[in-house]
Amino acid sequence: MNKSVDIIELDGSPIVIINDIRFQSRRGIDWNKVEKYLKEYIGKYFEITETSEKIYIGSDFPDEFSHSNDTKRLKGANTTSAIGELIQIATEKAQYPDYNNKHGEKAKLGWYRYNTKFGIPVYDADGNLERYNIFSTRMLVRCDADGKLYLYDLVRTKKETSEPHEQ
Repeated sequence: MNKSVDIIELDGSPIVIINDIRFQSRRGIDWNKVEKYLKEYIGKYFEITETSEKIYIGSDFPDEFSHSNDTKRLKGANTTSAIGELIQIATEKAQYPDYNNKHGEKAKLGWYRYNTKFGIPVYDADGNLERYNIFSTRMLVRCDADGKLYLYDLVRTKKETSEPHEQ
């Protein structure tokens, strides 16, 4: 997988540590470039270690991820280099209804959510690594008519309130 990303165990839970921060400022993020980068994933799949399920990257993921309200934050942009690893460590699969039949055609066989975690480095004024901020997020996965699981979006990304991970 990606060399700028590590998977570590912290308090018994796997966390993806993203070492290569592509986006330093919220104002400078070109979400169309983020979408273009994510299009390189289309057609690939990654396996969840816990369940051995294959999660495919479909053609709808780059647009949904890049233009959803949940993602339009700096932390969302920086997860793009770790999509495979975030899928790999996903846990706690849960089936969810299609509220108001909003996405009925996209997920003929239902929706699933998985939990996953990642860390983003925080640097001091001199550019030295100070700590990692840890975030949890939910992977929204659709089950298409072909029976395959497709990553649709990352939602409800929240900063962990416990002590940040020290290097």
